[in-house]
Amino acid sequence: MFLVESEAILAAWNAYSDKNTDADGWPYDEVSYGWRMVQRDSETWKAFQSIRYSARELLATAAVQLQHINAGDVEPRWAWQLAELTRALEKLEALQSGHAEVREARRTSAPVSQEEFVDSLAERNEEAWSYLGDWAAYGRVLLDIQAVALKVPPRVLSAIPAPTTLPARRTAGRRG
Repeated sequence: MFLVESEAILAAWNAYSDKNTDADGWPYDEVSYGWRMVQRDSETWKAFQSIRYSARELLATAAVQLQHINAGDVEPRWAWQLAELTRALEKLEALQSGHAEVREARRTSAPVSQEEFVDSLAERNEEAWSYLGDWAAYGRVLLDIQAVALKVPPRVLSAIPAPTTLPARRTAGRRG
């Protein structure tokens, strides 16, 4: 879901930016452009929430699957992309943690004004933009690994042969 949503958000942003900047990339109206950028960042953060809580598990699953795929079926970029996604997730978690501190301060003894809270939120989203962009750019690797892993035949575990005779049970002589 995030991949599709982030692609749509980026396409809408690019269309807006193309229409509202000059040939050198300078916005015609800096205030409107800035507000639209805040909206883009907010929408992208919101879209990421659909996978944020399971992102670590998705990365761990892909890493395990990668170990079981035949070497000839592994794309060389996959390990690097998983590492980039992990790095980006760590940065996103740190940004969320920082914003959570501001949110908590708003509820406790040192209240934060509404303006400071909104600024903190916008700052988190702005700083998250590049890391969310990494997830949008490389997130498909999770699907690619999954698709190849599903084609790998399951490994058959050989059964441990049963002993030919069972060991005698000692029941007499012990009291518990």
